[in-house]
Amino acid sequence: MTQTINSDPPGNTLLYRQADPADTAPGAPSPFGNLIFPLNVYAHAMLLQEGKAAYLHYGLFQNDQAGLQAAQQYSTDLLTARLPSPPCRILEVGVGLGATISLLSQRGYAIQGITPDAGQIAYIRQTLGAQAPVGCQSLEDFQAQRESFNVVLFQESAQYIEPMVIFDKASDLLSPAGDLFILDEFTLKHDETGTAGLHYLNHFIALAARFGFELIEHKNLSALAAPTLAYLLKIIDTHRNRLIRDLPVSEEQLDRLNASNRVYQQKYASGHYGYALLHFRKTKEPTWRLSTLKDEQISHMQNLFEETFNQPMPPAFWQWKYPANSGREIGIWRENRLAGHYGGIGRNILFFGQPQTAVQIGDVMVDTKERGAFTRKGPFFLMAATFLERYIGFGRQFLIGFGFPNDRAMKVAEHLKLYAEVGRMVEISWRPRTKFPLWKTRLHILNRDQAGFAATVVNDCWLRMSADFRNAIIGVRDWPYLQHRYLNHPHQPYQIVLIKNRFNAETRGILVLRYDHDDCEIIDIIAPLVEIPLLVTHARRLAGMHGAKRVFCQITENFAAHFAAAGGNQAPVNIRIPANIWSNGPSVETLKDRWWLMSGDKDFR
Repeated sequence: MTQTINSDPPGNTLLYRQADPADTAPGAPSPFGNLIFPLNVYAHAMLLQEGKAAYLHYGLFQNDQAGLQAAQQYSTDLLTARLPSPPCRILEVGVGLGATISLLSQRGYAIQGITPDAGQIAYIRQTLGAQAPVGCQSLEDFQAQRESFNVVLFQESAQYIEPMVIFDKASDLLSPAGDLFILDEFTLKHDETGTAGLHYLNHFIALAARFGFELIEHKNLSALAAPTLAYLLKIIDTHRNRLIRDLPVSEEQLDRLNASNRVYQQKYASGHYGYALLHFRKTKEPTWRLSTLKDEQISHMQNLFEETFNQPMPPAFWQWKYPANSGREIGIWRENRLAGHYGGIGRNILFFGQPQTAVQIGDVMVDTKERGAFTRKGPFFLMAATFLERYIGFGRQFLIGFGFPNDRAMKVAEHLKLYAEVGRMVEISWRPRTKFPLWKTRLHILNRDQAGFAATVVNDCWLRMSADFRNAIIGVRDWPYLQHRYLNHPHQPYQIVLIKNRFNAETRGILVLRYDHDDCEIIDIIAPLVEIPLLVTHARRLAGMHGAKRVFCQITENFAAHFAAAGGNQAPVNIRIPANIWSNGPSVETLKDRWWLMSGDKDFR
């Protein structure tokens, strides 16, 4: 169930004990008191309104139907009419209140149900008996003999499960030509920022094909399901006092629940959300299997990284690069071998002055043994398309993506219509300067031991810098970012330099420098754009003090003029900035030549 209602049908449920009308007497404990919120509210409100509650799913309202029970029954009949004839082994993922299990058991099906909700399991065993064929476990953790089911069934439970898990597990559990039925809510269109709470239908169907499933039927039931929301709003308001008296819920919780359901109503009315019946059939075993990468699989990624880039990725570096709260990784497997990896590192950005999120694509690798690696049937495309659909665009976790592919990699992605170019990197270099100081300013090295002072000056510099980027896109450069990116880097040392006026202590900006052999690289700058020539001059002085022979920086071409104002030689770099064009998001025209990116924005400098 979403913020609305989940499903299981009535029918001839002789084994299912409906709640007696006597159970609705004021002061009597609710039979649904142990269900999680808001399922307890929906079930008890149904009991109070119609005298019984058998399901936790949307109803499909026909004509002038007034009650949810009949609408839920119609939904169940629609689904069960499509099942193959018994004998047949069925796995129901998400069991509601157990009515579907009871109904199909009586019809001769061998059905097993699973749910991670202990409250639902306890209710079903109380009403159907201790031997009810249900288990308290998630689909991810469910284990059964391979190809042991003829049908896998989801009634409003698929929306809570990662789609790759759904199709991967179904592929293993279903017999050849087995059937996968999904009755659920979906996002139908993405054209606005913010995170959609439902799987995007078109991407969901495309992913099924990548796992070897053929779409047999797609039935749009949105118009029939939408009245469920109005019904729920009505019965919650009608029985509000009893709900608060009989259940462990508050006025505030009910207000939030109603507000959520009104949002869903609006999204149904605007066509952003909808309801569908999907019938897939397993047609083949895929050559490669997609999955999100789990912590226990990281050694596979590290081995592939070393084979691809001829250098190791130590565990500390991986943990720094892919923190749990922002790192995203998709792997593709041939049997038990990792054949490819597509990673992304989350980044807070200012998008034309507004806070947003982006993801930097990195560590894109395909095992050289794989054939067809760069076709639409190959592992690179399967990983990239799935990642872009899952994480980037309107309604996704990250509004936009970016990266630093070389020209060859960019051409492959353009050929597959995954990326388009929105910028290029250039390199500007200078000779080191004399070691003599600039008397009007002075320098201060920042480190971990000065957290309080450093946080104040860095955030001040970032605040003044961000004012120059109301018409551009830039990654946030506040103290938490600088601390993680540079001070907490597990291997690479950086020099972080604060430039201040000598006499009034006014902060001018912050330099991040990296020394490598005879080079001094300006990795990052946090300062108003007008201060860049001064910061470059100080970088040249510091390079001279360290004995470097060259100072250089890389910057997106559209901002190069601010560095060229300090002189130097400019040259192109074989790095183009990509944008996602596979999933729906901001247009290429919107993003073109708007990024501020430096070497510090890369994951490999």
